[in-house]
Amino acid sequence: MDQTADDDGREPTAEGPLAVSRLFEGSEGIATARHLARDFLTEVRSLHGLPVSGRAMGTVELVVSELVTNARKYAPGPCLLTLVVRGGIIEITVRDSNTALPAVSARDPHRIGGHGLEVVMAVCRNFQVHREPSGKRVTAMLELTDGPDGHATGPHP
Repeated sequence: MDQTADDDGREPTAEGPLAVSRLFEGSEGIATARHLARDFLTEVRSLHGLPVSGRAMGTVELVVSELVTNARKYAPGPCLLTLVVRGGIIEITVRDSNTALPAVSARDPHRIGGHGLEVVMAVCRNFQVHREPSGKRVTAMLELTDGPDGHATGPHP
């Protein structure tokens, strides 16, 4: 991790990953998941001195919204959202009870809806799906900072 000072002079912390998790069940809205992500990244930036770009903030909210929406729509029961920041990367993980792996539909610009997974895969540095004994785990990774061109830094698969 780059140990340069932030704009306000604070040094980024190097004490290990920062994380938050929340179980979503019942009638909790997707907006709650987005607010959790925004509040978490705001804390990462303000309390821990780690840089988080505006682009990253918005993209994380989008990805959280799409992944939690899919879990709530296609899996019975609750889903667990976990956000972990380490080394300038945020890992967004959603676990649900459906063992069926998500499939990306063939590209069709005329299709109404069903583009969420395509969008997530397009904006993330890495995207993985793993079947687990009680369901599946979907993880997306994004950089928290922008390169000189205003886009995400680092290689994309």
